[in-house]
Order: sequence, then C-alpha cells, then structure tokens
Amino acid sequence: MIEDMALRVALIGYGTGGAIFHAPLIRAVPDLTLAAIVTGDPQRQQAARTRHPDARIIPTPQRLWDDADAYDIAVITTPNRHHAPLARAALDAGLHVVIDKPVAVTAAQARDIADLAARRGLAAIPYHNRRWDGDFRTLRRLIADGALGHVQRLESRFERWRPTVKPGWKESADPADAGGILYDLGTHLIDQAIVLFGRPTRVYAELDVRRPDALAHDDAFVALHHPGGTRTHLWMSATAADLGPRFRALGDRASYVVHGMDGQEEALRAGRTPLDEDWGTTPPSRHGRLGTPGRTRAVPTAQGAYQDFYAATARAVRGEAAPPVTMADAVAGLEVIEAALRSAECARVVGL
Repeated sequence: MIEDMALRVALIGYGTGGAIFHAPLIRAVPDLTLAAIVTGDPQRQQAARTRHPDARIIPTPQRLWDDADAYDIAVITTPNRHHAPLARAALDAGLHVVIDKPVAVTAAQARDIADLAARRGLAAIPYHNRRWDGDFRTLRRLIADGALGHVQRLESRFERWRPTVKPGWKESADPADAGGILYDLGTHLIDQAIVLFGRPTRVYAELDVRRPDALAHDDAFVALHHPGGTRTHLWMSATAADLGPRFRALGDRASYVVHGMDGQEEALRAGRTPLDEDWGTTPPSRHGRLGTPGRTRAVPTAQGAYQDFYAATARAVRGEAAPPVTMADAVAGLEVIEAALRSAECARVVGL
C-alpha cells in the first residue's frame, strides 16, 4: 500500500480534456496532488504554468517515463489514437493509469491494457465521469428504489446544435483516430446504459454524416437490448436543431423525464471547480419529473460530483477500495461500439 500521503499525478495532455476536465478535479481531491503536466505545445506549457505553478512541466512522455519514480498515477488525456500506447508505456514504467474515454480504439486493445495492468499489479481505470452527472445519479437511484418499476425503455440523448464543423482529430474519418460522435458522446451513453441494465445482447445502429463539410459521423442512433428485456435507445448528434429530453425512462409503474445537460461541464468551461460553493447543484426549474400522465411530481436532482471519480481513484490506488470504473466496463462499451459500426454497415441487428 502506498504511504499515507498525497498521490502524485502526472497529467499527460493539456488540451481541452486536460485543462478543463481533469486538472481542476485532480486539484479538488486532498488525496491527490497535480505534480506534473506533460505537453510539448509552447502555448499550452505557458497556460499550464500560469494555472498550475506548482506543477512540473514536462515536454514529452518519455521524459516522464525516465523519472517515473517521482509519480504514482499517469492520467492520459490525449487524442484517442494515443490512449492505448501511452497507457501501456505508463504501466511498463510502473505507474497506475487513468485513461480518458474511450480507453482505446478497439476492445482488443482495451483487453491488452487490462491484462498488462493485472500482470504489473497496477490499476488501470477508465475515466467515465458521466456516471457522476446529477441527473444520471438521480435516475440510477430511482431505478434502485423501484420508483419506476421494471424499466421497459430508456431514451437517453446527448444532442447539440453545431452546424459548423470545427477542424480537429475528432472530425477524422480515419478509423485509427476513433473520431466521430459514436466514440465521443456515444461512449458516455453506452457506458451509462450498461451501468443501469447490464451488457446488451443485441445492438442496432444508424450512423450518418449530416453536415456538408463533415467526414466523421455526426448524427447517430443506437438501440440496445439488455438482459431482462429493457431496451435503451441512445441518440447523439451535432446537428439537432431541437433538443429532446436528456432522459426519458419508461417503467411499468412510472416514468422519469428530465431535460437539459448536467451543469458541471459548463461550470468547468467557465473556470469554476468543485471547490466552489454549490458545485454540482441543479436549480429547481430544471429538476426532472416522476409519475404517470397527469400525475407527475418534481424530483430534486442529485448533486453532480465529477471529483468523486478521482477521490475513488485515490482509494483504489491505495488498495482501500475497488476502482470506480473497471476495464471490463470499458471493454464492454467498446464491444458495443464495434457492434454498432457493424450494424450500421449492414443495416441489421448484431448480436453480442
């Protein structure tokens, strides 16, 4: 077990993911210290120095591996194609790893990471922060409490209105880049569906390129059939001129419907952190509703808590608890993505 001191984190990548979705959360957890940031971009290096003056700035991952004894955890938040090779290199250097989603381009790569981590006796933890969305935590509690009865169908959406393509690797059609909306937003939706209802047995998908200048999928629908009969219908889009409900869960006793996105992403982009007052709270005007037609009531949304992922990661690295997300979960999600790609190509349901 690691000594009772703050675990030293090296953050690999300081683009939007590193700067907005990881560094503020790491710094909000007392058991962690942001000890180093790895980026070769001069502008990002300067931004990192300004925002995190106590962190060492390292230009390349190799420099990190050369001094691996100075750190405990490597957090990988780079373009998707680099996730698997960097995770393997970190594990080979003796570091525990947190890997941004998707952890790899393929399920086979994810299995290799899991196997290597097991052989090394190290933790490899996928970063699926959306499990700590307030609305998802609320839905999960309602299902566990039986408020909905048996859930027959869950509709889940991440829809956006972004008619203009923003250049970058996420818009790449090269399969090695794992770009497109299925790997991006779809990874979250699929993971949440698996958490709630288990690994699906059948997958059907429709994937489209809607915007004139786009190369990668920017509009998608994925239907999953889960053990027990529940079906999840997942929509993800960059071209939605009208936004549907975030969740519409239909049970045999009641429904739960909530609109709008969890506010933590917007808060992080605005420079707020979990150390700020009222972090993760949702105003009453945006609470979801539970009930049946003509008889619904507002249900207060649970507090969003992305920082809890990193608090749980610290406990897992110390050997005090199981990882907050397992590599088996990430493998299952990538298996669904691969099945969805096959389904869209042949226009039929694919079994898992």
